[in-house]
Amino acid sequence: MGEKKGFFSRLASGLAKTRDNVISSIESIFTGSSNIDDDFYEELEETLIMADLGINATTAIIENLKNKVKENKIKEPSECRDLLMASMREQMSLQENAYEFENHKSVVLLIGVNGVGKTTSVGKLAGQLKDSGKKVMVAAADTFRAAAIEQLTEWANRAHVDIIAQKEGSDPAAVIYDAVTAAKSRNVDILICDTAGRLHNKKNLMEELRKIDRVIEREYPGAYRETLVVLDGTTGQNALAQAKQFNEVADITGIVLTKLDGTAKGGIAIAIQSELKIPVKYIGVGEQIDDLQKFDPDDFVKALFAVDTK
Repeated sequence: MGEKKGFFSRLASGLAKTRDNVISSIESIFTGSSNIDDDFYEELEETLIMADLGINATTAIIENLKNKVKENKIKEPSECRDLLMASMREQMSLQENAYEFENHKSVVLLIGVNGVGKTTSVGKLAGQLKDSGKKVMVAAADTFRAAAIEQLTEWANRAHVDIIAQKEGSDPAAVIYDAVTAAKSRNVDILICDTAGRLHNKKNLMEELRKIDRVIEREYPGAYRETLVVLDGTTGQNALAQAKQFNEVADITGIVLTKLDGTAKGGIAIAIQSELKIPVKYIGVGEQIDDLQKFDPDDFVKALFAVDTK
């Protein structure tokens, strides 16, 4: 449990900017309001929207809170804190099978625009899965940037996992073909693929992802498929817009939210799930290999409000 506790305290300090920015305002609404009326809810709503929770999630949270206040016959604004935390948590649910890919021979694609920490996330995920006893391989299918291939090679060496790569400018689908062939022949549990992220050129990206998809379907039809979109938490609503666009070009099963330690917009973790109904599965709060962890909605809300975890 030590590692989880360590990550929780990093998460809590990583969310410090969001907390200073937002939660302190929420706390002052709780203490400064004399009763629970329209003004109270309006102020709360405004504050949540400022935290990049977005209109959709905020409306749902406020409605939920109003119901809870009625049900519990709450009269004091200060008693709303736990109810608000519960309402936020309910916007973020992880299904029982969220990490099912770990139990199968699987192919995990990471997609996302350049600069969000995608290649790093591939490396961290590979290292962690390797440490948990899985046989892991990575594929460098972001062939448009020599730096991405070099970076992934470095991560693969550090994590002691096999890497399949070709030279810069190669056909990404050809790299995936090689990787799938190798994964099958070496009896790999999990193949994690880095992909190029040129969203501004959506048509090409779509075509490329389709080609990759066809190769996997044809060459490895029995593989469990997981497609994670990597988003930079510091970009707030822009990350949400990217997620929507990627959702149009790929069948996204989960979200990796990076750089949450550098932002006052931590509320985006809630907004994305509420808007897209796609779960955040991993969050990153730093550069170390264990700074990418599975997302726990309960811990996230506790860290946001600086409530100590057991």
